[in-house]
Amino acid sequence: MKKLIIGASVGNCVHVAGVLNFLRLAEEHGYRAKFLGPAISINYLLNAVEEASPDMVAVGYRLTPETAYKILKRLKDSVEERGLSSYKFVFGGTLPVARKAQEVGFFDAVFSGQEEIEEIIAYLEGKSLSDRDIPYGKNLLNRIALKKPYPLLRHHFGLPSVDETVDGIKEIAKSKVLDIISLGPDQNAQQSFFRPTDMDEDEKGAGGVPIRTKEDLIRLYDASRTGNYPLMRCYSGTRDVFQMAELLLDTINNAWCAVPLSWYNKLDGRGPRGLLASIKENQLLMKWHGERNIPVEVNESHHWSLRDAHDTIAVVMAYLAAYNARKMGVKTYIAQYMFNTPNGTSADMDIAKMMAKKELIENLKGENFQVLTQVRAGLSSFPAQPDRAKGQLAYATFLGMSLRPDIVHVVAYSEADHAAWSSDVIESCQIARQVINNLVYNYPDISHDPEIIKRKQKLLSESRVLLNHIKNLADTGVADPWSDPVTLTRAIKSGLIDAPHLKGNSEGVGLLNTKIVNGACYAYDYKKNKILSELDRIEQLKEVSSNGYL
Repeated sequence: MKKLIIGASVGNCVHVAGVLNFLRLAEEHGYRAKFLGPAISINYLLNAVEEASPDMVAVGYRLTPETAYKILKRLKDSVEERGLSSYKFVFGGTLPVARKAQEVGFFDAVFSGQEEIEEIIAYLEGKSLSDRDIPYGKNLLNRIALKKPYPLLRHHFGLPSVDETVDGIKEIAKSKVLDIISLGPDQNAQQSFFRPTDMDEDEKGAGGVPIRTKEDLIRLYDASRTGNYPLMRCYSGTRDVFQMAELLLDTINNAWCAVPLSWYNKLDGRGPRGLLASIKENQLLMKWHGERNIPVEVNESHHWSLRDAHDTIAVVMAYLAAYNARKMGVKTYIAQYMFNTPNGTSADMDIAKMMAKKELIENLKGENFQVLTQVRAGLSSFPAQPDRAKGQLAYATFLGMSLRPDIVHVVAYSEADHAAWSSDVIESCQIARQVINNLVYNYPDISHDPEIIKRKQKLLSESRVLLNHIKNLADTGVADPWSDPVTLTRAIKSGLIDAPHLKGNSEGVGLLNTKIVNGACYAYDYKKNKILSELDRIEQLKEVSSNGYL
């Protein structure tokens, strides 16, 4: 039989959110929970204790500290008078009230809201809050399981020098606010780590930390071995990708691989590879990690949305990214959903797009392919004014929680002004954590909203049209066009997969025009001033195509 925990707010306190969340968390970790209600008298509480004989009693109070002391002292005296001292009582309240609860000297544990979720879970599992051996989780899946139902927090971090980044990682780890430090190397390191003579040292530190040696990575990882021992991961290379994968695994125990399907090449200017060669190599990199049972995230869909591709392309590329990961033998797939992209996307249309992506991706799940959900804010959605940017971070976190994520990729509110310092990372994570705490048990069910359903169904229908046309590009005898590098390359070079920002690109087409209409991004004919269906867009594309693919 599961252990029983009962809880209530006492005296004249009607605030019960803290007690209820504690009870819900206890239920997630092996307890039966019974809530007695708000403003419960001491006699009523202790009568319930005598009747139920619980393993733990959770008491909440959030009003005046001085009043709290008197009530809690009376509770202690009553417990002793009634011979109930053998029961375990815990307290939760605001920080000033919690200090008074400590003074009473009665409670087995006192929670003030300053504790980390992992610490509370450890206590529920029988560990002392002072126990330094709290099991935070040594790999991604273990950490997710330990923290449920709360999602893990991930944040990008990399300053223009290794020393600064080492110091920042120590501060972040000690703060215990972050589960995964996503190491951001500079572009030189991503592209030319193994070819130092190719580096332009005038660009040292541009875009991230200038990692130049294996020892640099070891120092960065060692800096994280404190606090809550966050996992660490890093961008994949844009050249010499297998050497980089081996290096990251050996030095920082790379928590998962993030690799695109069709990017990190001439298409986005982040590497010298051609499109076809990079798709082949990216697929093999997925396979390399799949063979080692390392999770894989394919950064694909949002790269098209960041370049103003319409929502149908975003949905299709989200599906093809996951499809290719499964085909390459990846066993744990991390599906990333970037909200607020393109700019102007409304909340309901954003959620509809993400729900369409998720439905297609989760149709791929099976015995050897599990899917984790990761949500994040769109980089370009952040205003430069700090207070407004904090509001945007909270808004994006709220939207992301609609997908019930396993991981929340926090984007620092400072991004529109400067790359995040450790203090920015910590503050941004605290903002996101408060939103998550408010929603983890009580997010409104928006899956039945008629406008969201209508848009999601339309995107699924349009996506099937585009996927079928991509399949038709395959050479005779190709068994699986959606994972065939030649077919995928043709899809981009033909303009079936396209984005307005690719105009003039040697590997893309750039013929697509798009427009935000009522919060959604559509393919658009500006001459006729109308939204184009996928069939109409493809017919127009055939008329102007000169490469023979269509």
